[in-house]
Amino acid sequence: MLNMSISFPEFSWETAGNIGSQLLYDPKAPMLFSSGIFWLLFLVFLPVYALLKRSKLQMCLFVVAFSLYFYYKSSGLFFLMLIGTSMVDWLVSKWMATLRGRGARLTLMWFSILLSLSILGYFKYANFFLWNWNAMVEGNFQPLDIVLPVGISFYTFQSISYVVDVYKEKITPTRTWLDYIFFLSFFPALVAGPIVRADYFLPQIEKNHKATADEIWGGLWLIIIGIVKKAVIADYIAQFNDLIFNDPSFYTGVQTLMGVLGYTMQIYCDFSGYSDMAIGIALIMGFKLGINFDSPYQSRNLTEFWRRWHISLSSWLRDYVYIPLGGNRKGTFRTYLNNFLTMLIGGLWHGAAWKFVFWGAMHGVGLAVHKASKPILKRIPDNWFTIFIFWAITFIYVSLLWVFFRAATFEDSVLIIQNIFVDFQWTQIPQFFEARMVWCIMMIALVIFHFIPQRIADRVQYIFIKSPWIVKLLTFLIVVQLVIEFMTEEVAPFIYFQF
Repeated sequence: MLNMSISFPEFSWETAGNIGSQLLYDPKAPMLFSSGIFWLLFLVFLPVYALLKRSKLQMCLFVVAFSLYFYYKSSGLFFLMLIGTSMVDWLVSKWMATLRGRGARLTLMWFSILLSLSILGYFKYANFFLWNWNAMVEGNFQPLDIVLPVGISFYTFQSISYVVDVYKEKITPTRTWLDYIFFLSFFPALVAGPIVRADYFLPQIEKNHKATADEIWGGLWLIIIGIVKKAVIADYIAQFNDLIFNDPSFYTGVQTLMGVLGYTMQIYCDFSGYSDMAIGIALIMGFKLGINFDSPYQSRNLTEFWRRWHISLSSWLRDYVYIPLGGNRKGTFRTYLNNFLTMLIGGLWHGAAWKFVFWGAMHGVGLAVHKASKPILKRIPDNWFTIFIFWAITFIYVSLLWVFFRAATFEDSVLIIQNIFVDFQWTQIPQFFEARMVWCIMMIALVIFHFIPQRIADRVQYIFIKSPWIVKLLTFLIVVQLVIEFMTEEVAPFIYFQF
């Protein structure tokens, strides 16, 4: 007789400890949509979620628990602060709804807003203001040891919009705190948006819609597109871009220009890739977050660019900053000033540094110039030549401003732009293409795909949704292979995690 035995890996407490450590927060490796640990947990999450979907209460409890754990894995114990913020918002909104006096309601609204902004201000701007105060008084300033909670800017804006909408009676407060924290902590949109509005999202919680087969496969398609944008394209082209921005004085004008163009595409792929994954994950769960990017580099002016770029933020700034400032109702000068101030706030929202303030201010100036030029622009014939010229001016302006967004200092930004115009030699382009062939091919392919008409992109998505399961599997395997082929040594964090 044959003596056949099967041996199994020996389980030990050390193995259990290693597994347990993967489930704990690691500040050096926060959980990302592009990390393996998230997808392993999500694969466990989905079947349980499907089983609990019939009961709104059970579904909400489970999703909130998972969302808070997701935030813990992304930002540690700051998930407790998120819980505290949600409690204050909900209690204030419920109290506000019981009052009829405008003054009392207004006081409660501003109490909640100022509390949210104070928390955001401490974590994000305390060192910035202290550093500037120190520079004015020539003191000996030592930075505070402050860790910025991931995504605090995003959920703070959601919190503010909810309280303001309750005050304006656009929405009624949620019946339970559970519904509100579900909205505020919903993990697909928690750490990097899109910024979801309560009037759009809360009815979806109440409806508790079960995703159709087309929505599930459509969500998977968006996840695949997002992974390609982030883990394949953005992370790969970032390797060269980082060389340029980390040492701008070392490279030629051609190399610097390519680094700037590379970052222009990198930040789009990085952020829109995250949005695609977030929207896709939510869609699989039966929730819609809305579009956040609409081929922004096709824009022919800055106004159009901000209607296509980070749509959830630009619409939030319009509704909760620009319009309250007076919008375009206070005359021409006030319209330009309101545009400028709104973009100034938008720049400061992105980061606590003067380079972000300058970036926002210049977008504000650009928007004002475009609005002022409209009477002249209307008289210019609309043909392929003028379309190209307007597109080129917009793209160049946006790309040059991205330099201030990415460079370590304002001085580095000026040096990079100066290097392009002073040390540019056309003869070096073939040499660059030869040395960075894969990078160049990837950039060219990205530009082509970015300018594909939306109807064609929608058609490709439809074909994927209706394709046999074997086609879907092969598509997924191809994407996995691309990720393995182009992945860097470490999973790069999403750019907007710092905001």
